[in-house]
Amino acid sequence: MLFNIEMPHVGESVTEAVIEKWLKQPGDRIEKYEPIVEVVTDKVAMEVPAPATGELTKIVAQEGATVAMGAIIAEMDAEGVPVAPIIVEPENSTPVAPEAVQRASSPPKAASAPMGLRVANASQVGSMITGANVGPTGGAFSDTSLGSEASGEPASNESTNTSLRRPDAAFARLSPAVRRLIDQHGLDPASLTGTGVGDRITRADVLRAVEEPGSGAETANKAGGHLEVPSAVRGMIAEHMARSFREIPHAWSAVEVDVSGLVACRSANRDWMLKQHGLNLTYLPFALAITAEALRRNPLLNSSWQSDRILVYDDVNIGIAVAGKNGLVVPVIKNADKRSFLELTQDLSGTIERARDGKLSLDDVSDGTFTLNNTGALGSVWGGAIINHPQAAILTTEAIVKRPVVTKNDAVEVRPIMNICLSFDHRVIDGAEASAFLQDVKKGLEGVSSDTALE
Repeated sequence: MLFNIEMPHVGESVTEAVIEKWLKQPGDRIEKYEPIVEVVTDKVAMEVPAPATGELTKIVAQEGATVAMGAIIAEMDAEGVPVAPIIVEPENSTPVAPEAVQRASSPPKAASAPMGLRVANASQVGSMITGANVGPTGGAFSDTSLGSEASGEPASNESTNTSLRRPDAAFARLSPAVRRLIDQHGLDPASLTGTGVGDRITRADVLRAVEEPGSGAETANKAGGHLEVPSAVRGMIAEHMARSFREIPHAWSAVEVDVSGLVACRSANRDWMLKQHGLNLTYLPFALAITAEALRRNPLLNSSWQSDRILVYDDVNIGIAVAGKNGLVVPVIKNADKRSFLELTQDLSGTIERARDGKLSLDDVSDGTFTLNNTGALGSVWGGAIINHPQAAILTTEAIVKRPVVTKNDAVEVRPIMNICLSFDHRVIDGAEASAFLQDVKKGLEGVSSDTALE
């Protein structure tokens, strides 16, 4: 029987995905749960499995198209009895049985609330009064939608081009990224032909129009050059970063850290860690463990702004910014403040390896409450990172550089120095709270010595 394949719902906060690559073509036989298409959401890239055994008969959503969750992306001739759509759940990113579909697709009840969350009225931040539970926010790399009208957000007001607000369905469903791309190149959306679902205009449609002679866009830069089509992941990253910087009033602070003891500790334990546990000991697990402790002492840094209130997380789930196979990803180390140093080292090793291989699951990138960005590995000595929306702060650990410093009795010595830089949401955090957190991280890093036990 003919059966429509739908874009699976992958989480409450994810409203759309981009078709990255079809793994099967019309006429191909497919087995149940066999991957048929690669899609990219604002959380992670993943493969969508076939809901049944049969033959793929038609592709509805072409590569590059932005598709809403639940929308039809293909058609297949399924063998046997009617099948139910597959739901990919964030907890394990694996297909669930058809009988679980009704439960998984039902909206959460108003009375239910996620564990590990507290909410404080913005006027009561100083006392950190615990208030009523609130609905799920995800707190992941991007725990909210990309801002389509379907998500409940108002239409983008970045452009004054009234043609972007045409009432017909094709234009009403334009994603913010497509809207900005149209405005950036000065194109008339009425002149574009949409190849997406329901004739929706996709990024690929816009870029194709830009490259056409006579569009006017190719003469914008008199110096010449060429246009490159960004990957779906790059487009998601661009949208997420733009939204974060647009919505969050960023502020920055930084301190210098003398990491002489930290360098000595790593040197003393590298061989032991490799022989005993098969792990390459880097500076990152030290920074992760100490940051987790500092967040426990400074809970306001472990929060997010929610309309007129501040959501303070009880769980300390730290995301680690990683340059992945297809772009920047932020896998999350859950309950980092409750893990031993060895556990953190093991978790980091496995998580970063999966990130670089493009094998992260949705659970790997969900529920983050704070982000740690190790740009020091790239040689950076100072940086002002963009906050991982909707979190309240991100900490950057920079490269360790030997510099002359003034020590006790005004002596000058050459010491390994590392800058730690904090970007914070000024709606939630003021300079006093930011400085207190940075000083706790500084003291923790400077407190490490060659005698520190790595347990």
